[in-house]
Amino acid sequence: MNKDQAGDVLRAIGDLYPNTFQVTETKVKLLIPQLEKMDYDRVMANLSSFAAINKFPPTIAEIAGYAPEHNDSLEKMRKWKEESAKVDPAVKKRFAKEMENLFKDKSKNAEV
Repeated sequence: MNKDQAGDVLRAIGDLYPNTFQVTETKVKLLIPQLEKMDYDRVMANLSSFAAINKFPPTIAEIAGYAPEHNDSLEKMRKWKEESAKVDPAVKKRFAKEMENLFKDKSKNAEV
């Protein structure tokens, strides 16, 4: 989220809890950088859910919402599958046999 959105979160907390949460310069300095690391929509949804059941204002940890980290493993697997589809079946069979032999050799050495 950006600075304006982070400010909106703090203002929303202040609006929801006017008697117990005031937005101060200190809070802005400390909390804006933490909120900027989060996803605005997730934080606001968490704040909404929190406010529905709590009469006291939340800590930032209680309403934190982070976007999922990018995981390129699925993309890598898709590319490997795509590349493997281009490999001649005879080459795949030979490779599989060589791997099998390698595992057998290594397991014999491990037993000794």
